[in-house]
This record gives sequence, structure tokens and C-alpha cells, in this order.
Amino acid sequence: MTVRLPGAHGRLRTYEPRTEPLAVTPGTPFTSRTVFSAAHVVADPYADVSPDAPAAVDWDATLAFRRHLWSHGLGVAEAMDTAQRGMGLDWAGAAELIRRSAAEAKAVGGRIACGAGTDQITGGSLAGIRAAYEEQLAVVEDAGAQVILMASRALAATATGPEDYLEVYGHLLRQSAEPVVLHWLGPMFDPALEGYWGAADLDAATGTFLEVIAAHPDKVDGVKVSLLDARRETDLRRRLPHGVRCYTGDDFHYPELIAGDGQGFSHALLGVFDPLGPLAAQAVRVLDTGDVAGFRALLDPTVELSRHLFQPPTRFYKTGVVLLAWLAGHQSHFTMVGGLQSARSLPHLARAYELADALGLFPDPGLAEERMKTLLSVYGVDQ
Repeated sequence: MTVRLPGAHGRLRTYEPRTEPLAVTPGTPFTSRTVFSAAHVVADPYADVSPDAPAAVDWDATLAFRRHLWSHGLGVAEAMDTAQRGMGLDWAGAAELIRRSAAEAKAVGGRIACGAGTDQITGGSLAGIRAAYEEQLAVVEDAGAQVILMASRALAATATGPEDYLEVYGHLLRQSAEPVVLHWLGPMFDPALEGYWGAADLDAATGTFLEVIAAHPDKVDGVKVSLLDARRETDLRRRLPHGVRCYTGDDFHYPELIAGDGQGFSHALLGVFDPLGPLAAQAVRVLDTGDVAGFRALLDPTVELSRHLFQPPTRFYKTGVVLLAWLAGHQSHFTMVGGLQSARSLPHLARAYELADALGLFPDPGLAEERMKTLLSVYGVDQ
């Protein structure tokens, strides 16, 4: 069987799908790296909501996908950017997601960390921003999950310099019950975070970030860095206090950063590990044996797909992630909260299907082919 796919210039080309998936089965827990997949949410396709209305979530399908990730040994990073936080999922929906996912994690023995931010407000005073953070911290801690302290659009809009970041983060870290993960999300993922840590210059911003950590190393489990700059992440990793982990959020350079070098390595908290979950888990288990070359042989070929999904505008990578979840059979439809299924072009989606199929990511290649043809037909592409 073949599929006619549109290319970047609108011309149709013929693609022959593979017939067998990659052979991957759940295995033992990881021993050398801590690995989280930031997970997407599944929309309720039957809900009569507009793109700017509160999200309608299919809770059964959303939690089933998290059980899929846990079954392969991955941790789940919940209510993060991949879950369309601030891009269709508001704080009320995120709070419900945190409570439900944390309860499910407890029931199945899965690891979970959840994002706490300030998205219930849009701006205001530093005191108001602290209060918004505190509200969300309480929800995550009460749910029994580890806290990921997310970057705040409100703080980026309100802060007048590095001292405001030092004050707000210092206040939050002093009162956190357990060590948190600090999240530095770059403006390629969210333009509203330009100049975070009080400076557009990344060297100056890094200095402030490290100052926050150095003041409270006992309250920082690790840092999650999403700047798509491997050199900068490696430099930051080497400057962290002893015992503070670096969780790569670099969806362009993750194989080399996780593999590491003679001076250390990164753990992982990645959106691309949503579609790559089983394959990524297998690669990390190979790395656990000390086989770096085997790890790279499995994971390096996935970078082309990841770079495609995360191409500019990077913040719309979620559309490709959800497409692949649908094609893989993890959900029954290609609908997203906020209507973001329309955020990528048909040629972009077609290329995502082709790259994922070539990697063997679809448990049932025939189902993926059938569903891709259905999507193509909606756009008027005859097979």
C-alpha cells in the first residue's frame, strides 16, 4: 500500500509505509537517568466549545495516555507546555488535570511532577504574583506530586530587573515543602517570556538563574532548561551546585545532552518524549548498561522528527504531538483544546507522519495509514 502525501510546495508524492512497528516492550526502571515525558491532554471532541472557551478534556483518554508512559518507566511531567498550558488549558483545567493525574500516579506507582505557575493572573504586583504561585504550589503539593516551578508570564511583564526574580523565587523556595524543579522556558516556546530572569542577554540571565539556585540549593532538585542551545545547557550544567540535576528540555540536542561527556550529563524532561516514549525508554535502558553507542544509535535517528515537530513557530509543536498520538491509536480523534489542530499545515503534518512511520513509532502501521488517509481526504487529497 502507498499514501499520496503533499510536499512543502504542494506537489503530491508517493510514500510507502512500513508494515511492522519497532519492537519495544515495557522493561525495568531506569538506573542511570531520571526521565520525564511532558504529556499532552486529549480534548473532548463532542463538547460544544469555542477555541477561547475553557478546555473540555476527555479525562479517560488523557489518563490512559499517562498510564501508557508510566508502563514504559517514564515519569510524567504534568500540566506543562505540552499540555497546552496557557494555549487552550487554563488554570482551572490544569488544577483538575494535576489532581486527577497525581491520583492516577499514586494508584499505579508512576512518577509525576506538576507545573505550578501564575496563569490564573495576567499581571499585577509582585505580591500578587507570589500569591498566585503559592496557590498553585499548594495544589501540586496537596496532590502529592513534585513541584515544577514554571516561568511566569506575569512576572516577565512586571519585574523591573533581576532583583525582582531573586525576591519572588527566594520567597517561594523558602516555603516549598520539598525540593522543586526550576523551569526556564525560552521565548521560542513562549514569546511572552522574552528577557526572563531580568535580562535579554542570556549570559546575564544565566547568572541570575544560578544566583537563585545557589541561595537555596537544598530546595532545588534540578533545573529544566528549554533554550534549544546545547552549548549553553552544557555550560550551565557544569556550574550547578553539587546535587542539583539538569533536566534537558532541548528537543533538538537531547541525545548528546543525555549521553553526556566526561564532566557530566543531563537527565530529561522533554515534550518530544510524548510521541517517542517507548523508543526513548528503550534507549535509556541501553544507556543504563553503559552502552552509549547503542543509546545514540536508537535515539539519534529521532532527532529529525523532533526538529520537524519543533520548527518555528516552536510553540505549535503540540499539534504534531497530538497528531502522532491519534495515528498511534492513543486517542480516537485529531482534535485539540483551543482548536490548535489547525495550527500546522497539511504538508507539515504529512511529513510528521512519514518521519514517525519510518521510525516504527506506530504500534499498528495499518491503522496509522488508514487514519492519515482519512485526514488527507478531508483536505481533498484523493488516494
